Amino acid sequence: MGRSYFVDEAVEEYLSGLQAAPGSCVTGLLAGHSSPQRDFVVLAVQTPHRESEGQTKATARGSALDDIDVAWLTEHAKQVSRMLPGGLCILGLFIVTPPELSKDANNTLKRLIFAMDKYITKGRLWDLSEEDVTERVTLHICSKTKKAVCKTFDVKDPKSSAKPADWKYQTGVSSSWPMLTCTAEVDLQIPLTGSSSDDTEKCMKDGLMRWAKQIETGYCLISGRQALDDTELFLGQKKNPKTSHRQTLPVRILVSDERSDVDERCSAVVQVCSGSMRVRGVVHCRAYMNNNKPKARHAAQAIKKDIINTVSSRVEMFLEDLLMSEGSHKGLSTGQQALPRRVFAPMPFSSLSVCDYMFPDENTADVADRLKEMLDCETPVEDIDISLESNQLLSTGSVITDSHNDDSNEHINSEVQNENLKIQKAPQYYAGVAVSAAIALLAMAVSLLYLSE
Repeated sequence: MGRSYFVDEAVEEYLSGLQAAPGSCVTGLLAGHSSPQRDFVVLAVQTPHRESEGQTKATARGSALDDIDVAWLTEHAKQVSRMLPGGLCILGLFIVTPPELSKDANNTLKRLIFAMDKYITKGRLWDLSEEDVTERVTLHICSKTKKAVCKTFDVKDPKSSAKPADWKYQTGVSSSWPMLTCTAEVDLQIPLTGSSSDDTEKCMKDGLMRWAKQIETGYCLISGRQALDDTELFLGQKKNPKTSHRQTLPVRILVSDERSDVDERCSAVVQVCSGSMRVRGVVHCRAYMNNNKPKARHAAQAIKKDIINTVSSRVEMFLEDLLMSEGSHKGLSTGQQALPRRVFAPMPFSSLSVCDYMFPDENTADVADRLKEMLDCETPVEDIDISLESNQLLSTGSVITDSHNDDSNEHINSEVQNENLKIQKAPQYYAGVAVSAAIALLAMAVSLLYLSE
């Protein structure tokens, strides 16, 4: 028997309202929570209409199967995946076709599901575990009969064939899922070895990969208790599984910068760098878990992935902006600038939340417009929570170097606790390289003194 998908009835109502005109189709995303035993679908959203230079292009909403804009569909999936907090992910795709196009729908869905998964997982900073599910769901709906056919594909096997799966509607699927919250401080300095956007992107990715490994291996405390391997999340707590009240569990991630390997400490290589990028600030993270006896280690993995994803997404947005700036001959300037801060809003059909990233020159109306485009829902601006991350800005003309201005360094560092995530470029030698060079020179001096005696 294949996998089982428990789907919120509100998703059924949304899907039943979609209609495909003769000779056309409607595509969209399915999102929710995945676990080794079963999956939960809490969100369905159709692919938005694409417009360019004031004219409408043929898109997945209203085009023949062969004319589906795969690049636009996968870009939409990437944008929506950024908006999902920890514990939630893109589970698959749906397609609505008239009866005359039903025959080829399965092959189309297979082509789209592999393209989508490849695109949204590109550059992911965390590795899949043995328990992570690699099956993605596809749902084909006939617009005339409303018959739904659910199948899955293993996206890690390009030769995999479709497997049947159960599609079951339920009421209030996620109404009592516990929510984990965490405020994480980020202070990451990355050396740059070149000046082009490609060099910057590579250096940033390498630096973020090292940081992500630290987060993954860090100790996780949930409600003050260490998240052990197979301990139940609510061990020792009174929890009524029938209650609709959502429990909120505070989380702390403890990361050690110490290295136990002496040889590793002595293997530094002196290297001249064109500068460094520093990502620092405080980020708000959250994750959701299903309430079917969740394990503490699964909850720890979910909140850690959210920390990694939210920082990675904002740096990626910065690099995208950098690429456009380089095309307009602006390039990467020295100084500091604020990365977009994270805001939260209610998820369509559900009591869960989605997130978005608001730039310093944007307001809640801009966020509401983006939610409408990406998630096909109307969100009142008063329902958008912008209070969880600060919006204080630093001067773009401020430069911090390692050779002087130690007092100013301490002053700025003392303010970082209350500030939004920032990214800063400083022309300098990497600090670790300078220390290594100093140690090497000191050792040489000691050796010469010893020989002279």
